[in-house]
Amino acid sequence: MSDETRAKAQAEMLANRVVKNAKHLGRWAAREKITCYRLYDRDIPEIPVTIDTYAGALVINDYRFEREATDTWLDEMAAAVQKQLDATEVFFKRRLRHDRREGEQYARLDTTEAWRTVTEGGHTFRVNLADYLDTGLFLDQRITRAKAAAEPAKTMLNLFAYTGSFSVYCGAVGMRTTTVDMSRTYLDLAHKNLELNRLDSELLQSDVREFLLAARNAGRRWDLAVVDPPTFSSSKRMDYTFDVQRDHAALLDDVAAVADVILFSTNRKKFKLTWEGSGAEIADLTYATTPQDFKHRPHHAYRIKV
Repeated sequence: MSDETRAKAQAEMLANRVVKNAKHLGRWAAREKITCYRLYDRDIPEIPVTIDTYAGALVINDYRFEREATDTWLDEMAAAVQKQLDATEVFFKRRLRHDRREGEQYARLDTTEAWRTVTEGGHTFRVNLADYLDTGLFLDQRITRAKAAAEPAKTMLNLFAYTGSFSVYCGAVGMRTTTVDMSRTYLDLAHKNLELNRLDSELLQSDVREFLLAARNAGRRWDLAVVDPPTFSSSKRMDYTFDVQRDHAALLDDVAAVADVILFSTNRKKFKLTWEGSGAEIADLTYATTPQDFKHRPHHAYRIKV
């Protein structure tokens, strides 16, 4: 079979699968009032892409790792899906063979300014579908965000806060939130997301390790801390590197010194929690926080009562 013939057959398979998924997930999303979700999660091994919809616009993540991976093949897949779904727009992202790293997450890839507004859980978020590797809203953390908001907490600390979605969820139920991230760009987006939902938060640009040390010295404490660190970070703003597998125990020690309950998550595929914490109660929420639109386990998640 020629490459062209194979691509056409795969495009047809993909389109059929996406239409089937869209029919099922579309009803669920309408009931839940969600306008951003995953339509295809590498369901077919020979077609290693993910397809997310953001209020009708599609974002296709290409997970082919071959050096000679061609745009022609991807264009064929996208055209077939766009035609079947009558999608308004399609945006492409190329993924590399490792988990998300902070440097790539923060690096600007384009200047398209493809801003869109989406809804989830009764909240509104701004997303950018083209200019960064990630859009500004991690769809796999949808249930984790709801679980954070369901905690009986009055105060919440959001570490590695990205664009502040956890702060929006928790602020909406009346928690006083503190939102910490090292990137001014993402704190500005967090501020916009909070404004969209008529909320506010204590927004702090800081290295998390430095922030936790200062908070402990100042005697600050929160009922709940949400911790979703990058898999790896070597930012120019830091004088050290961070690896979530190697360093999560020290990080959790620091967080446990200022919080009563910790929701910890990571998207490192082979992550193993080695932190035990004296007297801490640890519940593995990985499967309980994996949304139905994700076929593959997208993250590990834990609830820790200190």
